[in-house]
Amino acid sequence: MNRVIVVTDSNSGITQSEAKELGVVVMPMPFYINGQMFYEDIDLTQEQFYQKLKEGGEIKTSMPLVGDVTDKWDELLKEYDEIVYIPMSSGLSSSCETAYMLSQDYDGKVQVVNNQRISVTMRQSVLDAKMLAEQGKGAEEIKEILEKEKFESSIYIMVDTLEYLKKGGRITPAAAALGTLLKLKPVLQIQGEKLDAFAKARTVKQAKTIMTEAMKNDFEKRFHSPDGEKMNLELAYTFDTAAAEAFKEEVQAVFPDNEIVMQSLSLSIACHIGPGALAIACSKKIEA
Repeated sequence: MNRVIVVTDSNSGITQSEAKELGVVVMPMPFYINGQMFYEDIDLTQEQFYQKLKEGGEIKTSMPLVGDVTDKWDELLKEYDEIVYIPMSSGLSSSCETAYMLSQDYDGKVQVVNNQRISVTMRQSVLDAKMLAEQGKGAEEIKEILEKEKFESSIYIMVDTLEYLKKGGRITPAAAALGTLLKLKPVLQIQGEKLDAFAKARTVKQAKTIMTEAMKNDFEKRFHSPDGEKMNLELAYTFDTAAAEAFKEEVQAVFPDNEIVMQSLSLSIACHIGPGALAIACSKKIEA
């Protein structure tokens, strides 16, 4: 039996300490803040990041450095036979494509999974890969299973402020000004490829209702599991833990039979949407 190690990046929301507990490896995402490079969860905490964001610092995301990735693979292959590498969705970053090109030099020992996920749904893919490896499946088979299931997930995100979408060029300054004037709380969606508009809400309460109803609809019509039995249910947020805990209680009342996993959104998403965001996500359980 080949010994397989699962590797991901910090866009999965898995912290370095949680990675050790799970027996997986997390590549920290690099950030440039006012020209200085930091690594998520290594020398850049969530608190430090939001402080820099609040101060109006120039924050740029970057994909993992090529040398960091290959050095880590080389190190792990001294101990393991194969690597399953799960980067963030190729629709949101070129890091997946780059990793795939690098893997071509590893004679099939490194399998890069392009399963179009981010944050809590990406975290679930890591857990699924770990489960499949423990069942004795090889890296190539794990990659095939995860990619076959890649669109069996859904994320809805409420944005509290339009400032960061404007800064990132995702909406025009005029639209941001109008949205701020009307106190709009846009709801965005990620259905695999990229971040798209889904609905506009006037209040946080309305936005939360829109997201919860969209998830109920997905459970029933898209995933054919109205009771949620076949589904993993997750929540994510940026910065405001108290608001996230309150939302969790509300969602749990709607989905009483589902265990809800909650974690903060990765900083790569947070820098585009800012603090105060709430997200609900799901992925279909893999039947292995």
